[in-house]
Amino acid sequence: MIIREVKNQEDRSARRKAREILRKFKRTRSNLIPILQQLQLALGYLPRPAMLEVARYLRIPEIQVYGVATFYNQFRLTPPGKHQVRVCLGTACHTKGGQLILEAWERRLGIKPGQTTDDREFDLDIVACVGCCVMAPVTVVDGVPEGKLSPTKVDGILLSKFGREFGQAQEAQGRNNSKV
Repeated sequence: MIIREVKNQEDRSARRKAREILRKFKRTRSNLIPILQQLQLALGYLPRPAMLEVARYLRIPEIQVYGVATFYNQFRLTPPGKHQVRVCLGTACHTKGGQLILEAWERRLGIKPGQTTDDREFDLDIVACVGCCVMAPVTVVDGVPEGKLSPTKVDGILLSKFGREFGQAQEAQGRNNSKV
């Protein structure tokens, strides 16, 4: 019940913010990308209710707004986490075990790339290169590169930097796994 109320409040807030932003733009389809960019800047991602407002305002099908939002990887469709985890899978990181590092983050956080934990503490994404190839494999956590990683070091990062959050993420993961 409380979750539904929070969701409804977030939806109303997203629609309100979308209408505020839309007032600054003419009703022309060529403004779609700039509108989406402004929405994401304001909200951190593109929630469905905001995209529906955009479609109504521009008088275009909702699927066109969604199509643009999913085509360009600059747009997020899920809310960002309080803490951002970016796993590098560029050439150096890939050859030094970047995929294993990604899998470790997925197991620990209980999410896949492009997702946010249910408590919105963490989001996980893949990046092509962070420019720290000598430290491969690398993960950028809240803007700070962590290099020469191993799955065990992923645990260490979570415990040392996010002890409390890690416990919550583990508990959430355990609940999610028990539903399967």
